[in-house]
Amino acid sequence: MIGMERNRTMLLNREALEERERRTLAPCAVHSGTSRGRRHPEPEHAHRTAFQRDRDRIIRCTAFRRLEYKTQVFINHEGDHFRTRLTHTIEVSQIARTLARALNLNEDLVEAIALAHDLGHTPFGHAGEQALKDLMKDHGGFDHNRHGLRVVEHLERPYEAFPGLNLTYETREGLAKHQTTHDVSHAADYEPDRRSSLEGQVVDVADAVAYDSHDLDDGLAEEMITGDDLKQLRLWDRALAHAAKRVGGDPADLPPRRIVKLLIDLEVMDLLRTTTDRLTEANPRSVEDVRNQASRLVAFSDDLAAAKRELEQFLTEHIYRHYRVARMMTKARGFLEQVFRAYIANPQQLPPEHHARIEAETLERTVCDYVAGMTDRFAQNEYLKLFMPFEVV
Repeated sequence: MIGMERNRTMLLNREALEERERRTLAPCAVHSGTSRGRRHPEPEHAHRTAFQRDRDRIIRCTAFRRLEYKTQVFINHEGDHFRTRLTHTIEVSQIARTLARALNLNEDLVEAIALAHDLGHTPFGHAGEQALKDLMKDHGGFDHNRHGLRVVEHLERPYEAFPGLNLTYETREGLAKHQTTHDVSHAADYEPDRRSSLEGQVVDVADAVAYDSHDLDDGLAEEMITGDDLKQLRLWDRALAHAAKRVGGDPADLPPRRIVKLLIDLEVMDLLRTTTDRLTEANPRSVEDVRNQASRLVAFSDDLAAAKRELEQFLTEHIYRHYRVARMMTKARGFLEQVFRAYIANPQQLPPEHHARIEAETLERTVCDYVAGMTDRFAQNEYLKLFMPFEVV
């Protein structure tokens, strides 16, 4: 139309996207154009950066799809609205991307690490992991964080030319160094004496925010705890005060589950303030400066971190040890142990594609990989097939 500026579309190729990162991201952010690359060389994509490709490969992999049917805390057949590993992963990604954008970091790398950070989890949450830890204690052990790295580096096989997803060094480093209350770093091959990138550190804290808040939310929804129970917690008092500022009125009139959502906002604001102060003091001018820091730069304030530890202890006592959770976890651990031992006793019961790995990686590790990759539902069905005489196999 006359007098109106024509709307023009400009096609951005990978080089243009990399140049935009160089111009706009913080100097201490990871830039895709300076990635350390992939273990197996591949041609670059015309219109996607290296970290965009990592994210897309993770979303399309089998292990990611299985997260939909892996337990977070509550077994999903008990209700349709409980968090699963997949919904938890999406929540972590959302929080991490918010932090990354505010701190002017690389959102694509943050998203890739966040989406992959739980790929190594077993069926049935902590019960499944503890079962495999016990069963593998004399055979190299088991840890979901280390197993997640094994998934992306070795077990996924979408490509004929190489094993794994062939992710960039920076994404794999973020997974190897992922560390929270529930996660232990396994960074032997990734400069273990140096810090993770800021993007990796962002995912660590986003995981901690998501984990505690959604377990509170599920516990309230299932009436395992009440708003009155939470009044003993310092962090809940701070959330109520934050609610008074955000929505006005008496926060005691708000439903407790509404306060949980404001608790997330409170924690994110604390993270941004504290991290900004630490970055100002340390003044890192490159990713290498970040890796050489004596302490983490992305962190909660000391006061909020202490209140958060108190909350996590509350969750352990009132939700993770709740009799209903304990009953299901005991059952899950019992039949996972039986399934594992059945395969060890007769490896011919394993699907044929796993037989070739037994000599190369030992029977125990092959069975462990197979069981760890199961969803809750698949593990239950395998138990029936192995032990119920009239079940179709």
